[in-house]
Amino acid sequence: MPVENEELEAQLAFVTNPQEEQHIRSLWDTADPLMQQISVSLIKGKNEDVYQLTEKALKDGFTANTVLDDGLIAGMAIVGVKFRDNIIFVPEVLVAARAMKAGMEHIEPILSASGVEPIGKVIMGTVKGDLHDIGKNLCIMMLRGAGFDVIDLGVDTSSEEFIEAVEENDATILGMSALLTTTMPNMGKTIEAFEEVEMRDLVKIMVGGAPLTQEFADDMGADGYGKDAISCVDLAKSFYGIGELQEQT
Repeated sequence: MPVENEELEAQLAFVTNPQEEQHIRSLWDTADPLMQQISVSLIKGKNEDVYQLTEKALKDGFTANTVLDDGLIAGMAIVGVKFRDNIIFVPEVLVAARAMKAGMEHIEPILSASGVEPIGKVIMGTVKGDLHDIGKNLCIMMLRGAGFDVIDLGVDTSSEEFIEAVEENDATILGMSALLTTTMPNMGKTIEAFEEVEMRDLVKIMVGGAPLTQEFADDMGADGYGKDAISCVDLAKSFYGIGELQEQT
């Protein structure tokens, strides 16, 4: 069914890229109105509403994956775009993240009990010298929701720490984030470090952060560039041949 929730339609007005709008709208086009309401409540940061609506949806017979995909993740997709485009800022993102966590209190035990194997293992971290982590944490939340096992190395992560984490966890994807132009070169240095220890072919490396571009990612030798949390998940899935990766603009 089309997006009939007026509040949700109003949120879509903030998405100015036609491809992005089509992608996000597709998350809701077939979603039940209850899922759409979960998304609205999450975007607004109403954690108690998200908690109760998620509980109701599960009692009404919706699967945990349906609630996760059509309600929680779809809502966070809008939050990610608004944050990237400076429409909302850190406090609003944190409030929305708290709301998603409230919903996940019902979802996570069900998914854990199902015994479903994760799609893959991802190492995530902000590069050396950079202490910003909101965008990274948003990506991690979306990746976990999409079915990935994510190990978060936090901020100020050295090349050696990235290499050690990939090796110890047998991870196949590495995600690096940077918000400062002065720390962006450390992404390239980390990629070079993987080459020096002959591990570059063992891992797909994706990069992201406000000052980055596709050209910069290509020049440093990354396997992909995620401009926001949505494209981060799409990119990670594409490494496993899942879904269609959106064209980066």
